[in-house]
Amino acid sequence: MKRSPAKLSDQIRQAVDASGLSRYRICKETGIDKGLMSRFMAGKGTLSMQTLDAVADLLRIQVVAVNPRPVAPPKRPGRKPKAKKGE
Repeated sequence: MKRSPAKLSDQIRQAVDASGLSRYRICKETGIDKGLMSRFMAGKGTLSMQTLDAVADLLRIQVVAVNPRPVAPPKRPGRKPKAKKGE
């Protein structure tokens, strides 16, 4: 059975725990509310992209796609061309 990779939020939590910095210090240096960080670390809350950027900058976290999936280009919005007479 293929094991799915850990969610990004779980990886951020692990990085915070493994950083050697106290959560208090992380909150002080990033300006994150202590309650918000506590809820996130307990898996009961989320962090905004701005907050995640601040944590990633402090802990020097870099996101890397291991096996990126090819993404089809988006369909162009608009009308379909009218069919010509006789088609």
